[in-house]
Amino acid sequence: MSNTPTPHISASKGEIAGKILMPGDPLRAKFIAENYLTNAVCINKTRNMFGFTGLYKGSAVTVMGSGMGVSPIGIYSYELYNFYDADTIIRIGTAGALVPSVQPRDIVIAQGACHDTSCDRQYGLPGTFAPIADFGLVKRAWELAREKNITAHVGNVLTGEVYYDASNSLSQWSKMGVLAVEMEAAALYMNAAYAGKKALCLCTVSNNPLTGTEDLTPEEREKSLTDMITIALDI
Repeated sequence: MSNTPTPHISASKGEIAGKILMPGDPLRAKFIAENYLTNAVCINKTRNMFGFTGLYKGSAVTVMGSGMGVSPIGIYSYELYNFYDADTIIRIGTAGALVPSVQPRDIVIAQGACHDTSCDRQYGLPGTFAPIADFGLVKRAWELAREKNITAHVGNVLTGEVYYDASNSLSQWSKMGVLAVEMEAAALYMNAAYAGKKALCLCTVSNNPLTGTEDLTPEEREKSLTDMITIALDI
């Protein structure tokens, strides 16, 4: 058998840590490795989906891009859980706020992930599956946000399958109290549940698609992402 368990990840088994941070952008993974990890080594370049393993406060951590949407994160997280023995995957990314109480630069801790995708059909369940995060990870993220004086909200997000959605359905999700919209959490949570592993999604709010609030400036984005990254690393 090949030392490389999958065609999508070039790392050998043993080169990936039990805890993995997954930003959507592979260049963000490179940034985290260069600025937060020590002794970081590149363990994946396949399809330019960069991955690195290094040390954070003496503990091994892998950071690897996931790409955008449920399909790529579904593939990567499935392989990491089932072929590389990952225990915990924490998605770190951006989201659009759907309720007035959530503002740009705030962090959303996704306790649950509503979705409009077909991801759960593969399981043939006789009902609707509710994708949720690991409670211990949610609790620790909330505690860290409070310790660091970072504004955070815990609740549901919407994982949307389409970025440019012509249905104008976001206002309906907002009425249900869904905090923000993103594109990956539900697929990650389903894979974690199926594998018996742990997952969490943390999102920095960049805009509000319902009110037209503008995206963060590059400087604001960098500061806000730093808050989210440090919470994820310290969990």
